[in-house]
Amino acid sequence: MNIVCLDMEGVLVPEIWIAFAEASGIPELRRTTRDEPDYTKLMNWRLGILKEHGLGLKEIQATIAKIDPMDGAKAFLDALRAQTQVMILSDTFEQFAMPLMKKLGYPTLLCNTLTVEPDGFISGFKLRTQNTKLTTVKALQSIGYDTIAAGDSYNDLAMIRASKAGFLFRTTEQIKKDNPDLQAFETYDAFLKGIESAL
Repeated sequence: MNIVCLDMEGVLVPEIWIAFAEASGIPELRRTTRDEPDYTKLMNWRLGILKEHGLGLKEIQATIAKIDPMDGAKAFLDALRAQTQVMILSDTFEQFAMPLMKKLGYPTLLCNTLTVEPDGFISGFKLRTQNTKLTTVKALQSIGYDTIAAGDSYNDLAMIRASKAGFLFRTTEQIKKDNPDLQAFETYDAFLKGIESAL
């Protein structure tokens, strides 16, 4: 039995933090897991910037409300879900992702959660588990699934490499250069065919 594990941001929807960096006028917040492999370090740095600027969940959610899935993402996801089980594994947070899941037809999503104070200040975050994507892929394999994984960032590479097949989608030139053995796709049509060939 197969299950496809997809990253969310950069694969199905635009990067939330990049959108918020543009909306808030804070260019430092453009930094993502494409730039910083250590997710905990990245998030602690982001929370420090939010605190410095007096920004909280409400401001980020206002930006997220204006984000739509990438062109073709829902059709790609629908076509894939018609053929096999699909799970989205993301390092984002429930408080960010749910409006986007609605726009994608509520696929299964496993992600993290934020600690939010009554005044809306984000005081911390709770990872579902350590190495969330790799740990989840291994857990799925332990109950009889063959995993096929795809993503665009450093934090996707472990789950991609642990799977029976793995792909990169709209990733950086550096990640492609560092991982020449992984097929990299730029369009959803080619991406879908690549995954279908592995099913």
